[in-house]
Amino acid sequence: MNKVQNVMIKGTKDGITLFLDDLCSYDDLKRELVEKLSSQKPRNGESTLLHVKVNTGNRYLTAVQKDELVELISQKKNLVVDAVDSNVLTKEEAEERRQAESVTMVSKMIRSGQVLEVPGDLLLVGDVNPGGVVMAGGNIFIMGILKGIAHAGCYGNRDAVIAASAMKPSQLRISHYLTSVPETAGNDSQREMECAYINEMNEIVFDRLQSLAGIRPGLTRFEGGR
Repeated sequence: MNKVQNVMIKGTKDGITLFLDDLCSYDDLKRELVEKLSSQKPRNGESTLLHVKVNTGNRYLTAVQKDELVELISQKKNLVVDAVDSNVLTKEEAEERRQAESVTMVSKMIRSGQVLEVPGDLLLVGDVNPGGVVMAGGNIFIMGILKGIAHAGCYGNRDAVIAASAMKPSQLRISHYLTSVPETAGNDSQREMECAYINEMNEIVFDRLQSLAGIRPGLTRFEGGR
């Protein structure tokens, strides 16, 4: 009869993934993890770092237990833990995710010196004057003129987008990327509603709003046409 494996190691193109059983005791899991890692020896004297992802399934780990597992794995000189993934969310994590996926609607003008920041998407009905700042963990949609600063994906989401009825910003930021006024901003004539996003070259580019569905097909939070 084959022994049930509490730890399974799968190689990937990016490194290895450790699948940890979520039914055995935590002590048994640690014991087998140490045994499995000790039996993994670099091939041909290989000393390059291997990136590790840990999948704990439906097992809830306390912060202390998570740190302990990361420490056990990191003791192997060629292993670096990139992430510990779990199907279980704490109340705090669930609330953070809810806020990140929420849409905050604000109807006001953002004047010079004012800063408006929301955890998820921002739908602003109003203008952003020069010197005003709007920030969002997700996307920014402005039903008005953007003349100040807009920072979408301010917690690191590089897939976030910025859209405005009239795009005349002093500066745009998406994640840690930034750009100044688009070339068309000097034209005061009425233009189509525009959007800004990060392309494959890691540059912030501008396009018509109608192009957004093809550029970011995952933007389905608002129902509408194709």
